[in-house]
Amino acid sequence: MPESEYHRNIIESKGPQLYEELCNSIGLVIRGQSTAIRKLLAGFISGGHILLEDYPGTGKTTMAKALAKAVNLNFKRIQFTPDLLPSDILGVSILDQSDNRFHFHPGPIFGDIILADEINRASPRTQSALLEAMGEGHVSIDGELHPLGDIFFVLATQNPIDSHGTYPLPEAQMDRFALKFSLGYITAADETAMLADQTTSHPLNRVSPCISREDLLWLKEQTHRIHICEELQRYCVDIAGATRQTEGVRLGASPRGSLALMHISRTLALFDGLEFVTPEHIHEIAVDVLAHRIILDQRAAFSGLSTRDIVANILNTLPVPP
Repeated sequence: MPESEYHRNIIESKGPQLYEELCNSIGLVIRGQSTAIRKLLAGFISGGHILLEDYPGTGKTTMAKALAKAVNLNFKRIQFTPDLLPSDILGVSILDQSDNRFHFHPGPIFGDIILADEINRASPRTQSALLEAMGEGHVSIDGELHPLGDIFFVLATQNPIDSHGTYPLPEAQMDRFALKFSLGYITAADETAMLADQTTSHPLNRVSPCISREDLLWLKEQTHRIHICEELQRYCVDIAGATRQTEGVRLGASPRGSLALMHISRTLALFDGLEFVTPEHIHEIAVDVLAHRIILDQRAAFSGLSTRDIVANILNTLPVPP
């Protein structure tokens, strides 16, 4: 069998199978959120980081814990508060009197899956402590570089910015998140099923690892083998570029946005058992990838225009490559 045909058969079978196993495992805990689970896994497998914005009690923290248990990775939770310091995240060097030397004690950033809970309750100085880790895969402490693991994923949650005691995230940090989306409230039927699930114990206790670390690394590697044609690459660039030319936009999506759009679209194609990206994959995720990178001028913001509407309008008007 030719190598290309063998690879196609593997993509068509193993990729969707592993994805389905992950969806089913997380779905045991998170009811009525199949779309959100797909976005979560797309960001995770593609190597991006995710920002969830929603009101308390919608399942943001539970979703992160369910993912960590499903893939059996080292999970760390950081509760962001106004008095949290950067050293509480990164770690600190402490003098050991036995040898009169400083020894580094790693902070919770040194994990596989990091839940940054209510990130916008901490000061901007503390929020920025995540920037280097999210962008470079290492942190600098006392002039030394400390690499993070081969699987490093930040799932940050934030309350809506008009909530009491919150600080807006800096533009540079918002741009580090590949995706931003909300869970929203589930239907009454799903909420009733959620109550039934927890009559005796929490469903998290029933989640067990469904794929191995090797399978996870295989998925991440295969995303780079999914083909995206030159026309669709240019389409990603054109969508991001259009946000910079839209009236009322003070700052449009960066080139990092078009890169994230390409990578996550390839991951969605892998989930669907395809060797190539289609325009539908780009449309499926473009709003969640680009909208949070856009900053409106004051006039547009006060008019009620939203950045998600801007990206949606661009998708509706920009010609799709044949």
